Amino acid sequence: MSSEARTITYSPSFTVVPTHECFNRCGYCNFRAEAGSDWLTPEAARQLLEPLRRTGVCEILVLSGEVHPRDRRRGDWFSMIESLCAVALELGFLPHTNCGILSFAEMRALQQVNCSMGLMLEIESDRLLESVHRHAPSKIPALRVEQLAWAGELGIPFTTGLLLGIGETWAEREATLQTIARLQERYGHIQEVILQPHRPGGAQHWSGEALGEAELLETVRLARSILPAEITLQIPPNLVVDLLPFLEAGVRDLGGIGPVDVVNPDYAHPLVARLRGNLQEAGWKLKERLPVYPHLYGRVPTALRQTLRTHLQSFLDSPILRKKK
Repeated sequence: MSSEARTITYSPSFTVVPTHECFNRCGYCNFRAEAGSDWLTPEAARQLLEPLRRTGVCEILVLSGEVHPRDRRRGDWFSMIESLCAVALELGFLPHTNCGILSFAEMRALQQVNCSMGLMLEIESDRLLESVHRHAPSKIPALRVEQLAWAGELGIPFTTGLLLGIGETWAEREATLQTIARLQERYGHIQEVILQPHRPGGAQHWSGEALGEAELLETVRLARSILPAEITLQIPPNLVVDLLPFLEAGVRDLGGIGPVDVVNPDYAHPLVARLRGNLQEAGWKLKERLPVYPHLYGRVPTALRQTLRTHLQSFLDSPILRKKK
């Protein structure tokens, strides 16, 4: 295996949550709050983000609960998300937004203030609408597939993924991966697929157990056999005990690593320095990346490209990278 092939990437990231409020009630969720929870103001976001300048953080993940499309507050919710992205850009960061189901017009508007966007497809299974997604209207698979297709039509560099261990079958996993592969073949916009194992958390209502790592490993192998080679496979490093078998099976990215995993708050992110050292001992090199992958830089809105170039230069100027030249 070449030295380049033994490179693992991650995005130095910080997550901003506009609101934990969400009209979905997924049984496994450890993120949502009821309506009435506080919304993040642009001023509060600025106070969070200003201290992060020149710390190496490049990605601001804007990760929001969903306000129903027919809720009278939907316009205010969407304006808040646009404003938070604008604040992140003004401070020199690159926003990546995942805020659930959007209209085509909303997606097109957010495209102008994001270098990439995302939405977990999770599992393409209507059957799960009778169990963990019974009270989750935006988890209807056809809606989420439509979102991925719209992102393709708009040319948005996009991240999606599977949530594994929520009651799906192997056939449903395979069908979900095949759907992603077909969308990629048509639009070429999907940059990475997250394979996220369910891990029980203290706030969830569903009694499902954690997905076993052997089963997750087999799913990685299945994904690598189905998805086009240009799609990177990602595993959250805080949700597995031993990363190395997953790297050997084809995982090449560890996602955004920051202070807190707000989706899985019971599972702390590893320290980057420790992770880097452990991987180096095993013959792997950990490398920073931007929230958009290099082959899709040309799809980033023109207004964001100077910020993108600035962060690329900061990676080249990193003392860690300079020592290896």
